[in-house]
Amino acid sequence: MRAVVQRVKEAAVSVNDEQIAKIGKGMTVFVGIAAGDTIKDVDYIAEKIVGLRIFEDDEGKMNKSIQDIDGEILMISQFTLLGDVRKGRRPSFTQAAPPDEAQKLYQALVDACNQKVKTKKGQFQAQMLVYILNDGPVTILVDSNKNF
Repeated sequence: MRAVVQRVKEAAVSVNDEQIAKIGKGMTVFVGIAAGDTIKDVDYIAEKIVGLRIFEDDEGKMNKSIQDIDGEILMISQFTLLGDVRKGRRPSFTQAAPPDEAQKLYQALVDACNQKVKTKKGQFQAQMLVYILNDGPVTILVDSNKNF
């Protein structure tokens, strides 16, 4: 499981020109679920993103978590994070989990995060427009296989 975490001042997601979720200060998390991922991967990613200290303290140092600032998460499913471009020019998505498996783990991740931080989500398998006001910019990569 891979996640791209962006610290945001605000973010929103729309489907078919209708806004379906919006957050204020917090994180937008793009998540890609790989074939073979399990609830262990969900737990790892949830713990990691909720505990990331990427928000500034009074001294301007990234020392606070999303819980410390009472922020929100906007979780977006993005299978293209599993795109493999090592060969050729067209990404291969063979590493991505099948949609039915991915959707269950995606919802489990949303639920796990929502137990600790208010978490909103995009629409699984939809064409989405995501508005992000990236703060910093701060972007962190998290991988449950610890590849980075």
